[in-house]
Amino acid sequence: MKKLVLIFFLIPLSLFAQSGKSPMKVTDLLKVKQVSGVSIHPDGQRILYSVNSIEPEATKWEYRYNNQLWLYANGSSRQLTSGGGGQAAWSPDGKQLAFVRAAEGRPQIFLLNLDGGEPVQLTQSKYGAGQPKWSPDGSKIVFSVNIPLAELITDPVFNPGGKMPEWPYEKPGFTNNSNLQPSKAIPNPDGNTEEIRAYLAQNEKDRKAKVITKLNLQEEATVSNEMSFSHLMIMDAKPGSKATALTNGFYSFNGAAFTGNGAQLLVSTDIDPTEHPDRSLESEIYLVQADGSGMKKLLGKKDMSYNSPTPSPSGKWLAFQYGPTGFVSVPALAIMPLGGTEKDIVTIPFDRNKGNLVWSADEQAIWFTAQSNGGTVLCKANLSNKKVEVLTDYNSGISSYDIKGNLVAFSKIMVENPSELYTSDLSLKQHQRISNFNHDWLSERILSMPEKRTFKNEKGMTVEYWVMKPANYQAGKKYPAILEIHGGPSAMWGPGEASMWHEFQYYAAQGYAVVYSNPRGSGGYGLDFLRGNINDWGTGPTNDVLTALDKAVGEGFIDTARLAVTGGSYAGYLTAWIISHDQRFKAACAQRGVYDLRTFFGEGNAWRLVPNYFGGYPWNAATKTILERESPINYVENIKTPFIIFHGENDLRTGVIQSEMLYKSLKVLGRTVEYVRHPGATHEITRSGNNRQRIDQMLRTMEFFNRFIQQ
Repeated sequence: MKKLVLIFFLIPLSLFAQSGKSPMKVTDLLKVKQVSGVSIHPDGQRILYSVNSIEPEATKWEYRYNNQLWLYANGSSRQLTSGGGGQAAWSPDGKQLAFVRAAEGRPQIFLLNLDGGEPVQLTQSKYGAGQPKWSPDGSKIVFSVNIPLAELITDPVFNPGGKMPEWPYEKPGFTNNSNLQPSKAIPNPDGNTEEIRAYLAQNEKDRKAKVITKLNLQEEATVSNEMSFSHLMIMDAKPGSKATALTNGFYSFNGAAFTGNGAQLLVSTDIDPTEHPDRSLESEIYLVQADGSGMKKLLGKKDMSYNSPTPSPSGKWLAFQYGPTGFVSVPALAIMPLGGTEKDIVTIPFDRNKGNLVWSADEQAIWFTAQSNGGTVLCKANLSNKKVEVLTDYNSGISSYDIKGNLVAFSKIMVENPSELYTSDLSLKQHQRISNFNHDWLSERILSMPEKRTFKNEKGMTVEYWVMKPANYQAGKKYPAILEIHGGPSAMWGPGEASMWHEFQYYAAQGYAVVYSNPRGSGGYGLDFLRGNINDWGTGPTNDVLTALDKAVGEGFIDTARLAVTGGSYAGYLTAWIISHDQRFKAACAQRGVYDLRTFFGEGNAWRLVPNYFGGYPWNAATKTILERESPINYVENIKTPFIIFHGENDLRTGVIQSEMLYKSLKVLGRTVEYVRHPGATHEITRSGNNRQRIDQMLRTMEFFNRFIQQ
């Protein structure tokens, strides 16, 4: 086996040397920089943006993320911050920046004068501060704070009068939320009832016990009964000024946006005094005066979500999105007069998920980004005829953008380069790259370019898939292949998606073909396609991804005796489903997957996927039958493919019991299986997790495949 592995690595390198370029290395992951937070200066000439890089720690092999602000002006860029920075916003006169960085362990807002000098801390909030927004006249800044429930109860600013939540806290045996009142009793385990309760409360405070009464008990990395609420504050844009609360009470407020004259703000929230926040899925849009008075609901009703409130420059119009809660759906884009009602809503048809709404200066159009057909495209909705123009191509991804006058600035993802800053005029016909964060080192690498294909499945749906040849490809030879599957299940992959860029290129550099697709249930293809896997997580999507593989094999360069399959999250589920129903693969890898849908309902914080996709709960007879039919664990005896299973030890989105059950079952059955746990890792390990663990998972996957696939 060692001899075979050495041959595998030496032959591709000799071929690569002929081109003068080198193959993608696993450690090239550490070179990838990501551009985000694009914002054009009010003068329409300078561009602010953030760059996230990966830099070495003092400890060998460890690396940290480093996010800094940069400024493009006069044909070149310079780094503005060195101590970190993000969530930046220009002052209306363009003389200052408000941005967020950590101070004494909490995020706070800083001001930076572009004429020179060091950043000056503006906020001193004990709850932290984020999402700064300038008033139109530049005199004030609105920002958000995050307040734990226990502190909100006693905070005189955000809870004047020391009220209790009207919604039930759901502590068994207590009425009127009386248990939330701070106790004056002295903790005593041998005392009376109140003293014992005070002692028990002290144990909770000291982390000796976790008492769970809330529905959404799983966070990303731990189980917790703690609740917190987002509130808005406003203050003069001068250090030393006092901030005052705009909102209060036991609700969360988000998406603050000043109207045209700055006298009012739009916010998103759900003010329902009867329903615990964990059970409330609705979102409403409110209008509030800039002094916090006169809060008025504009949009909101039962089982509906109204969000992304975006006022037009004059403040005359409101753009927003709306749709049902609790279902797999595509929210609609709409506008209405700011002083209007639901009968005044005008909907702009576009059957894609939308985000980042921006009004044109003349208020005749709304710009937005949308996931579609493998890319994230920049679109413009013309309000006069309700027609949507797609302005960028489906082979790239626009991750952040801004518009001023005739200038569009944006960060773009392509196969050739995972992130750079670009500019264009409003036509978006010619893009000019104005950064080199990845361009220079990538000029020395050989990349595999995905080739797009399509087919129609048995439901008549058009499924798109991509085929990447090995980077050392030579016509007439056959190569091993990896079938890559995306999660979600409503995610979407394509040339304009950044999260898998390095992994795909690395596997291609290792001599593998890579095949990936967007099976039924994927986002980016409209509502009907999105709902194509309702009550069918296994068989239908499996048919789509295997058909894509079969058609790629039909092109003649893939060796059917050397196939592997891998995927994470929902794709970990589908990988397990596939190898329990199909025996073609020589090796398989499932990452942070779901394998028993009944226990996933209780174990994972993404548990609402169960009622959303399968119409009920594990105790409902009809749903129980579907969940058993759709759970890979119930077909475990059919799994004979050599299998490696990954899970982060702190992953509570899917829950580690899922992988423990699958591994232990296979081990008892005597199957070829290996189980890898990453300490401290959450569900985000491969996207934003510890970089050493990201590299570890990629290398272990490749090494495992190479054990069973002769190169």
